[in-house]
Amino acid sequence: MPEEILLQQMKETFQLGEQELNSYSPLVLAYLGDCVYELIVRTILVEQSNCPVRKLHKKATDFVKAKAQADLIQAVLEDLTEEEKDVYRRGKNAKSHTIPKNASLGDYRKATGMEAVIGYLYLKQDMERVLELIKLGWERTNLWGRQQDVEDDGQVEE
Repeated sequence: MPEEILLQQMKETFQLGEQELNSYSPLVLAYLGDCVYELIVRTILVEQSNCPVRKLHKKATDFVKAKAQADLIQAVLEDLTEEEKDVYRRGKNAKSHTIPKNASLGDYRKATGMEAVIGYLYLKQDMERVLELIKLGWERTNLWGRQQDVEDDGQVEE
């Protein structure tokens, strides 16, 4: 998959060493997972709808807000491997100094756990699993159906 190739190319180009996956703090994994998840969401939205950026941004927020991420991880929790569950628990229980603005503390922590799993799987170079979990979660929470309803008004924002 190209994402694995990208990570490998970054490591080679910037001479990054290999690091043990379990040595990363759960908040570092969540930091990276947040970016990977957002890239997936934005890519799908752009590929499905060539519309103004403000519309894309509004739609993307439906997916990346803490409540949606908390719902997604709850929907796939039983499908996680023991290894993934451990990463999720570590992420969810990590003490962040960030206070959620538009989410409950519970949703914020679950979302952090979800992001940690995505970051972990990304560094493990298992994007197939990342996409599988996201798609399954979206289908179970009905985000996938709403996501497919993005309107294409034919306008391209310049």
